[in-house]
Amino acid sequence: MADGIRDKVAIIGMGCTRFGELWDMSAEDLMVDAFKEAVEDAGIDRREIQAAWFGTAVPEISVGSSAGPLALTLRLPYIPVTRVENFCATGSEALRGACYAVAAGVYDICLALGVEKLKDTGYGGLPEAGIGANKTLMEPNITPPGMFATLATRYFARYGLSPQDGKMMLAKISAKSHRNGVLTPKAHLRREVTVEQIMKAPIIAWPLGLFDCCGVSDGAAAAIVTRADRAKSFRPDPVYLKSLQIAVSSGEELMYTKWDGTYFATTTRAATRAYEEAGIKNPREEINMAEVHDCFSITEAVTMEDLQFSPRGMVKNDIDAGRFELQGEQPVQTDGGLKCFGHPIGASGLRMMYEMYKQLQGKAGERQVKNPRYGLTHNLGGYPPRNVNSLFIVGS
Repeated sequence: MADGIRDKVAIIGMGCTRFGELWDMSAEDLMVDAFKEAVEDAGIDRREIQAAWFGTAVPEISVGSSAGPLALTLRLPYIPVTRVENFCATGSEALRGACYAVAAGVYDICLALGVEKLKDTGYGGLPEAGIGANKTLMEPNITPPGMFATLATRYFARYGLSPQDGKMMLAKISAKSHRNGVLTPKAHLRREVTVEQIMKAPIIAWPLGLFDCCGVSDGAAAAIVTRADRAKSFRPDPVYLKSLQIAVSSGEELMYTKWDGTYFATTTRAATRAYEEAGIKNPREEINMAEVHDCFSITEAVTMEDLQFSPRGMVKNDIDAGRFELQGEQPVQTDGGLKCFGHPIGASGLRMMYEMYKQLQGKAGERQVKNPRYGLTHNLGGYPPRNVNSLFIVGS
């Protein structure tokens, strides 16, 4: 019987570029910077890498639709390289491929790298969502802010929050992330924003204002993984995978009435499986910190409940109590999250892991969490009724 990935794979090196409007850098420049940091961090020669996984979600306007650009840019010597894409979970998908290959015993050392150069494309504002027939026939006018705004209004109605109380809850989430982003040198947006400023900001799709929405940025991140039993021959403080789970919507959320529009079915199911794989009995107490996919502030709020950090309908109490603050009982978005880094799609999942990696090694500087044992990353792609969710649990 399959027994999962727990303690079979370790991360021995990671790299991450600064995220932002990097007009003076190409996608290739970003790939090189992230790769160089990862290789130096692992203390290996690039020729020791036996296979690589390359994540990029907008290939026609960044680095091409094949895996070739990674091999060419990094001068990887005739090894297998695979390009992957899975909506906004693309970076996590690259890491999943590398980890599974090592866990299967096919390779000893693998690379995962994700990159996106969105600023050069003009991507931003309110891009339409939907694919193929869904876009032209069923969903011609939806936008990401619009879809996530309906998640917020449905949540407010379901749990009896007034418009003012609901918006205040979301504002506290964004304000917390910006406070953490100030402490993160590689973040795009590094300015503290008050709850009052967030509440008064221009509305994008009610109740989501300007500061409730993550930005568009460029960036890259990379990880080098090996067998867990070899990890300490490379470094004294590797980070071990405890769980890796992916869940993809089947479409049933919109086919039946059991989904009430206030949560992510994929996150709920992936979290249950992830905790079982990792041996986590009480995630509220055992998961010490997390990086979650806060594309919008409401996404972070409901994810706290989907991950069982807060009881259903009660996340506002935990937000008000400061539970998820940097000095709280369960810090979330310790580096500022997507709110402060932006969301270069192919890189975000690996950027989240970079933060957990540094935190578990005690190398996060001013934002260091005290004695963390387990960290979680949550990477979400799509929109509330149809999405892909990736969860990793790691520990030292």
